[in-house]
Amino acid sequence: MAAQLIKVHPDDNVAIALMDLAEGSTAVFEGSHLDIKEKIKAKHKIALQDFATEAIIIMYGVQVGKAVVPIPRGGVLTTENVAHQSAVVKGRTATPSWTPPDLSAWKERTFMGYHRADGQVGTKNNWLFFPLVFCENRNIQVLKEVFEKELSVGKTNPQQFLLRSLIHGNENAAGHVMEERETSVFDNVEVKFLTHQGGCGGTREDAQMLAKLLAGYVKNPNVAGATVLSLGCQNLQIDIFRKALDSLGGVADKPVLIYDQQQMGTVDALLNTIIKDSFKEIKKANAIPRKPAPLSKLKLGLECGGSDGFSGISANPSLGYASDVLAALGGCPILAEFPELCGVEQELVNRCTTQEDANRFLQLMEAYEESAEAVGSGFDMNPSPGNIKDGLITDAMKSAGAAKKGGTSPIAAILDYGEYVTAPGLNLLCTPGNDVESTTAMVGSGANVVVFTTGLGTPTGNPIAPVVKVSSNTQLAERMPDIIDVDCGPVIRGEKTIEEMGGALLEYLIQVASGEKTCKADALGQDDFIPWKRGISL
Repeated sequence: MAAQLIKVHPDDNVAIALMDLAEGSTAVFEGSHLDIKEKIKAKHKIALQDFATEAIIIMYGVQVGKAVVPIPRGGVLTTENVAHQSAVVKGRTATPSWTPPDLSAWKERTFMGYHRADGQVGTKNNWLFFPLVFCENRNIQVLKEVFEKELSVGKTNPQQFLLRSLIHGNENAAGHVMEERETSVFDNVEVKFLTHQGGCGGTREDAQMLAKLLAGYVKNPNVAGATVLSLGCQNLQIDIFRKALDSLGGVADKPVLIYDQQQMGTVDALLNTIIKDSFKEIKKANAIPRKPAPLSKLKLGLECGGSDGFSGISANPSLGYASDVLAALGGCPILAEFPELCGVEQELVNRCTTQEDANRFLQLMEAYEESAEAVGSGFDMNPSPGNIKDGLITDAMKSAGAAKKGGTSPIAAILDYGEYVTAPGLNLLCTPGNDVESTTAMVGSGANVVVFTTGLGTPTGNPIAPVVKVSSNTQLAERMPDIIDVDCGPVIRGEKTIEEMGGALLEYLIQVASGEKTCKADALGQDDFIPWKRGISL
């Protein structure tokens, strides 16, 4: 008989339903019978004891909430009977102690990447166009239309072809794709474009932070060079951007073409110059070859979104295993989303390799929560309606599962938003929990590939880094096959261990990093980019 319930940690006083359980039924768990008091949907939490009001709820071995009314053994946990509550953390209570995973299958492995002069290795070879201020978004869009039409394989998407067919009176052409050119002009470089709503009109801090983020995108090893547009009078001045680049150690090997519209006259003069100069450099970038690189050159962004009650027991710990392997090899996993680390601070503080980093982590967490509360919000408001519907009813419960993406390795560095990853090992980066803001930030801090776990589904991608989508359950993978790359459902069914699933995920990442596989987000052209306007996002 398939398992009906699972308890994640020996100290937990709740379990997760692995299947729907009917009211009045009896589940066999840990050698005893558990009477089901009410209908419980798969992914939701069931009480393993009687809870009095104010009783502490333990899951993943940590406090994830408290009972606000009595809950009987066999009852379901809901937002009506449980409230968010996490343990108070003052500082380190232990120092890191870690046994790395077996590396025999991985230590000699390589991926085929683009080697940069600063020692970084890219998984993609992009030429990037972006503005310093939103006033230049229209010019970026014009350049995007021009370059994509002339450089790419001419392929009309199904929706465009459908409309074209309807215009010409052919209503039966839906779903077809019309080829207009058989080959791309360049086969070894991608031209990418991003726009944003910042650079002026906000606070000076917003402009400074945007400069650091954009500089990080140019520094990212997946970028061969960049074309940058400035209006001229905005807050984010060209010299601020240049200083941000210099603060990252510069990018001497990469061409960075910067244009100031107010100094160049007409739009035609500006765009014609940009097109001529950029095409010349893109042609050079196309000649950069892929070469073997050790796995230690991977900087792996760890992201989750649209999480469900299975995320913390299948997809996230599988990614955590891959993260541990990478950390042990000298690579750089990056765990972000600080609102989704609420409740697991003690574990993370104890994993910091220095007292200084432990203190900085707590300071950043405290400052973030205070800024959220100052605008009438708080970490307790982090779970989305979709999270709650699928069993994640408190922020601490959501966080305890989300943190599993970071595995168990020691924490090598604590970084604030906009700081660049350099330390080998697991890095913690202060970002919002918002999917796109967090992914945007990790890539700006150097991530050359991102793994995004999800239980409900999300199309999120990034302009310059592949975003590999991993489902917590097979139903999602089958329902949304066009966005899911890897299915962790076998873990839920007991067909694969966390280590086996994590190993399979790492194998897939090596293929993506080598250009042998295209992740679904890239195939869909999902290029999402949202900078964080600090203090107003969760």
